[in-house]
Amino acid sequence: MSIMEMTRPDADLASTLTRRERVVLSHLSEDVTLEQVATQLFVTRNTVKSQVRSLYRKLGVSTRAEALEYARRVGLR
Repeated sequence: MSIMEMTRPDADLASTLTRRERVVLSHLSEDVTLEQVATQLFVTRNTVKSQVRSLYRKLGVSTRAEALEYARRVGLR
């Protein structure tokens, strides 16, 4: 476990995600592009990209794999 993982309260971070960010996060677990996620959610690719950027920032991660690992660890997926 890294120092970052030991110091950040996972449950508090998860509660800061908006409902839409949680929906986008759940779609990231699929092997799909942002364009495909956007089509499924009836929004533009830029909207999804913005939501992904926001949830990465809130979770303190920088990749899809890290976001999915975080979600698995705190029980979001």
